[in-house]
Amino acid sequence: MPTLSTALKVTARELRGGLQGFRVFFGCLILGVGAIAWVQSVSGSVASGLHKDGRSILGGDIALRMIYSGVSDEQLTYLQRTTKAITHFVEMRGMARREDEEANTLIELKAVDDRYPLFGSVELRDGGRFVGSLAYRSGVWGAAVDATVLDRLHVNVGDRIVIGDYAYEIRGVIEREPDRAGAGGNFGLGSRILVSLESLPETGLDREGSLVYHQYRLQLAPDISVDRYLVELDTAFPDASWRVRDFRNPAYRVKRMARRVAVFLTLVGLTALLIGGIGVSNAVRAYLDGKVQTIATLKCLGASGRTVFQIYMAQVLVLSCGAVAIGVVSGAAASWVTATLLEATVPTPMHADIYPRALGLAALCGFLTTVTFAMWPVARAQEIPAAALFRDTVVNLGTRPAARYIGGAVVSGALLCGLAVATADNKAFASWFIAGFLLAVVVFHIVAWLIVRVVRAIPHPRHPGVRLALVNLCRPGNQTANVIVSIGLGMSVLVAIVLIQGNLSRQVQESIPKSAPAFFFLDIQADQIDSFADLVGGVHGARDLQQIPYLRGRIISVNETPAEDALMDGRHAWMIRGDRGFTYSATAPQNAEIIAGEWWAEDYDGPPLLSIHEDVTEAFGIGVGDTITFNILGRNLTGTVANVRDLEWRTMQLNFAIMFSPNPLRYAPHTFIATIGATPDAELRLQHEVTQSFPNITTVRIKEALDIVHGLLRKIGGAVRSIASITLIAGTLVLAGVIAAGHRRRVYESVVLKVLGATRRDALRAFVLEYGLLAVLTAAIAAVVGTVTAWAVTTQVMNSEWAFIPSMAAITLVLCTAAILALGYVGTWRALGQKAAPLLRNE
Repeated sequence: MPTLSTALKVTARELRGGLQGFRVFFGCLILGVGAIAWVQSVSGSVASGLHKDGRSILGGDIALRMIYSGVSDEQLTYLQRTTKAITHFVEMRGMARREDEEANTLIELKAVDDRYPLFGSVELRDGGRFVGSLAYRSGVWGAAVDATVLDRLHVNVGDRIVIGDYAYEIRGVIEREPDRAGAGGNFGLGSRILVSLESLPETGLDREGSLVYHQYRLQLAPDISVDRYLVELDTAFPDASWRVRDFRNPAYRVKRMARRVAVFLTLVGLTALLIGGIGVSNAVRAYLDGKVQTIATLKCLGASGRTVFQIYMAQVLVLSCGAVAIGVVSGAAASWVTATLLEATVPTPMHADIYPRALGLAALCGFLTTVTFAMWPVARAQEIPAAALFRDTVVNLGTRPAARYIGGAVVSGALLCGLAVATADNKAFASWFIAGFLLAVVVFHIVAWLIVRVVRAIPHPRHPGVRLALVNLCRPGNQTANVIVSIGLGMSVLVAIVLIQGNLSRQVQESIPKSAPAFFFLDIQADQIDSFADLVGGVHGARDLQQIPYLRGRIISVNETPAEDALMDGRHAWMIRGDRGFTYSATAPQNAEIIAGEWWAEDYDGPPLLSIHEDVTEAFGIGVGDTITFNILGRNLTGTVANVRDLEWRTMQLNFAIMFSPNPLRYAPHTFIATIGATPDAELRLQHEVTQSFPNITTVRIKEALDIVHGLLRKIGGAVRSIASITLIAGTLVLAGVIAAGHRRRVYESVVLKVLGATRRDALRAFVLEYGLLAVLTAAIAAVVGTVTAWAVTTQVMNSEWAFIPSMAAITLVLCTAAILALGYVGTWRALGQKAAPLLRNE
């Protein structure tokens, strides 16, 4: 019996014949492997940048953040004594306006001291020098601004802008701020402005109760470890209200977002690879169909079925090595280009490099895909009988391969899915994604089977073109299932993404009800609230003023259990990641429904009571009678849950997930926030009056904020659609392979039709009608699958409302259908161009 070495020798000789028939095989593997290698390498670039430049991103070895007020004298003395260097800066929202009061804009103000930054450097446009640019010079303090400030206020470098009560001179435009991603403040709508910390009192913005973040960056001596210092710091000040981070996790929001994006993109790449697996299976099957005579000859010479399997599986694996290698190299090169292009636009540095783990993961996925999808056709090929050498007929291998080969394919597929889940940051999401993909494959196969059965059962029309198109859908060896599964999966992904983005955009656009306020006003001081109300009340067109007290703090514990341990629903982890906004009220809000417990009496003067939203109950599994401890203004305050509310957030009225009874917060330093409606004619006048009369009050125009959010969603949606189109490209490759594999049959059919008197136009109409039916059927199925997927993600994952947007789905499906028809037309036209005489002579 031939040995494995003999099988390898035959494999080597067959490979000398070239790679004809494996172009789709190569294309599918290169696309899928390249996509995964690219995504994983870009993710590695972000992670490497966060790790290698952690100190620059954070701004120090250790970061301390406090709200409302800075560290005490005792704490500052300790920090100065135990560190090599320390810098202090303040962050807050505010308004900037031109000196002539003709324009104003929302800003994020950052007031820094002379030692800022400890690591990295601030880069200004045109090579400007940051050091000294904020100093008091020629009778005025300086400022460095984002380019958007120049655009919104129509000013230039050298002009003055007013912040609070002070006019700064613009001395530079910020190109890069090293620690912006690691600041940790809750900002994003305003433009960035850097000023000197010494100048902040001139603005009058840092008042008691104002929402101000005090940031401290510490540089440790080389011989002191971060862990050791953090232990000593906690021992020295166990009750300190600061939040602590170190350079090993410098930008946790960026890191968390990068991980989530990487999970999604990796799964998109995996989907493309799995769709491409169908192309791999088709290519191997078509290749082996052309090897019937060779396999039969080997059988006559004494080769066993096992040897045949070894010969052709070895060929497939050798070819896959080349495709995987090209995919890995392509993905690495693409990631290098991506990292280089994005480095100037993302808030963290990206280190373009070779990441073996990322490339190894992509290569392993490629090999597992090859084995999973090639096992079945190669195992069936070993069943070709030796008698096929003496028969000029098509060998029908309708039997299943041996159980061991089916088991091998299942194990390989399970390993591929397990690898995707094991390497995902969100394993539950990855598991549901893969389960959904497998379910979609099953659905498409079932629908394809039903279509074939129905077409066989219905009476065929007399029109020859229509009759031929229907027969081609159900004839032996038809490609209906392959076309529907490969193209349908790509279509479904695109339809789902388009509908998800459309629903998010619709919610942004429709989230402004007719009764919605025109403005939010922040940082209204307690001694300004009455005069503010008089001012806005006197503006014609202003209406529905609502004002409530506002404080910020963080959840420390729930029922005396640390908040991190008490959290039961990870979807609400945002409640404990940072500071939350709170208010107090003697009366229940009008736009809320109490679903458990009762509101406290208006004159209640006992221990603190809480009114919580049902999201809080889901997050911690608590209800009426449970306790929550907060740190507010550096003090711990424990309240007992008195009632649970349900809110309608879309009214855009002032709503809070947690509300306190009035005492003791009414005696604590705090500010007020307010909303007010206005007619379109009154909006600009109202904004101008408030900004001029109360420079410290921050004005947020609702429509402008939502426009920014909508624009961001539009950009993200466009990028996601572009990346998800990889799945459609993979499906198109598979379709091209299906058409190429059926080219010989098409040529034979076209010749027969010509001999029977049909013109090229008649045959073309029949073939195009066949692909048209396939395209319409596939589009209809993909519309259903994509819509169900979008509904599930929108309602179950995002907890958002759902609405079907037929226009967006229709456009996507029309474009995809056109692609199927175009490829079918090209393949058919080539077949119709073949001469009849050579084929007839050969027959």
